[in-house]
Amino acid sequence: MRIVKAIAPVVLLGLAVSAGGCSSIRESRGYITDARLAGLVQPGIDNRQSVEATLGRPTFASQFGPETWYYVSSVTARKPFVRPRIEGHSVLEVSFDGNGNVVSTDRKGMEDVVYLRPDGDQTPTLGRERGFLEDLFGNIGTVGAGGPGAPGGG
Repeated sequence: MRIVKAIAPVVLLGLAVSAGGCSSIRESRGYITDARLAGLVQPGIDNRQSVEATLGRPTFASQFGPETWYYVSSVTARKPFVRPRIEGHSVLEVSFDGNGNVVSTDRKGMEDVVYLRPDGDQTPTLGRERGFLEDLFGNIGTVGAGGPGAPGGG
């Protein structure tokens, strides 16, 4: 009976440790969102410098169209030896006018995430499909042929 009483705590400790190994590992990625700081950015009052001082540098900025800064954050969870899955995702979008003043702020979440699933091992393209021999011999006679504007061409 004494052996059973001595082994019981060791067995319970072993079960607790093994159960803890199966728990999820949570990781924050990207911008760490602080709702209080994000609420301080106000359209018509703030500009680029004040937004950067309040929120820091953006994750990325728009390259085309009106200037917009994006602050992207994700929270992932994974069990040991399993691919991580996204538990939470948010994007804070801050738009500026031509003078650098804040025009609007918008927050997007998981409901706006688009999941892309590749379809097989081929990428669909527009145009006609060519066969192997057309790919192999298709350029014979066209390479180096002079056109109307080419040197030596007609």
